[in-house]
Amino acid sequence: MSDLITLGDVLLGIEAGKSFQTSERRADENELGVLKVSAVTWSAFRPDEAKSVNDYEPEEHHRVRSGDLLISRANTRELVGAVVLVEKDYPFRLLSDKTLRLIVDTERAEKSYLLYALRSAEAREHIEHFATGTSDSMRNIAQGVITSIPITLPHIVTQRRIAARLKAQLAAVEEARQAAEEEAKEVKALRLAIYREAFADIVPVGVPPVFDVAPDGWRWAKLSDLARLESGHTPSRPRSDWWGGNISWVSLTEIRALDGRWVDGTQIKTNEKGIANSAARILPRGTVCFSRTASVGFVTIMGQPMATSQDFANWVCDDDLDPDFLMHALIRARTELRALATGATHKTIYMPTLQAFHICLPDRSRQERIVKLLKAQLAATEQIREAVSTSYAEIERLPARMLAQAFEES
Repeated sequence: MSDLITLGDVLLGIEAGKSFQTSERRADENELGVLKVSAVTWSAFRPDEAKSVNDYEPEEHHRVRSGDLLISRANTRELVGAVVLVEKDYPFRLLSDKTLRLIVDTERAEKSYLLYALRSAEAREHIEHFATGTSDSMRNIAQGVITSIPITLPHIVTQRRIAARLKAQLAAVEEARQAAEEEAKEVKALRLAIYREAFADIVPVGVPPVFDVAPDGWRWAKLSDLARLESGHTPSRPRSDWWGGNISWVSLTEIRALDGRWVDGTQIKTNEKGIANSAARILPRGTVCFSRTASVGFVTIMGQPMATSQDFANWVCDDDLDPDFLMHALIRARTELRALATGATHKTIYMPTLQAFHICLPDRSRQERIVKLLKAQLAATEQIREAVSTSYAEIERLPARMLAQAFEES
């Protein structure tokens, strides 16, 4: 038999930290530090998330202690009201004014049970509904909101049983999540290894004066000698009559989704008037488009004639350069090419640097063989990545399901 109560019914009080004078430096383990909001999330307590405190002798109740049930009163919409149960003393960690300690009547409620009850769908709905703030990046909850959180409270023996079961289940979920993350890292490493092998362990695109040694049968050549470099342009945005036609227009909005493949059409389109009244040009099928501003280094190939924004460097390849080979060479060299971008706000690779690009390549027939094998290997890797991603998504849904089942049964 369970009672529907509010959290305030089982609290003896709420203790707040204070706003300390801090440096912007992260506090060392044995250095006095005030908790950041990131110390209290949906995982275990994170004592490393603390800022160093200037010379100060804190009051004892500001120190974090074993058994503290802490709740964040300020954070993003998803994290405001997050709770953790501290498992040991942290004498060098101090509660901030954004971190509250819940003083629980332990004769009525088990702290470990409340930890999970406050993560339930009903509690989260209450918290997010009553959280205040003009931005989703920082929401606040008052103590009155906290004490009015609805809680299902069974007998304390049942509370302990439910908490123990959830702890074991969620620990197993965490192990599975970590294993899935490791699998994802392995897939990423496999993809990088495939690219390294395809390009004979060299970075195949660069700028003078330093280049990797060309493998046997390969040569370095200036990219502009093998492909015509074109830029793009954006027709005037206020002119709605220049948009919404039948000419696909590659932009930064879509490039991440298009990366590494041919594109037959874009969501954003311009029209003949937009092209005629701007410096945008319709480029031929097979043009390789490389994002050079903000989202630097993403690459796609036009599957039909299209235009692009000025955020792209576009290469129209001649007969000696396979477009797929160029696309994958740019992907292989992505990290090194991003290092060429400059700018305080939006990193950009400027045209003089792009004009200096060189590429290391074999003859066309060998390029095509390399691309064919590379595509097959990447396709197999992508199948593995999708399976891991699906598994990870399922694991991420498990805690909510377990909490829902536990509190339905209580």
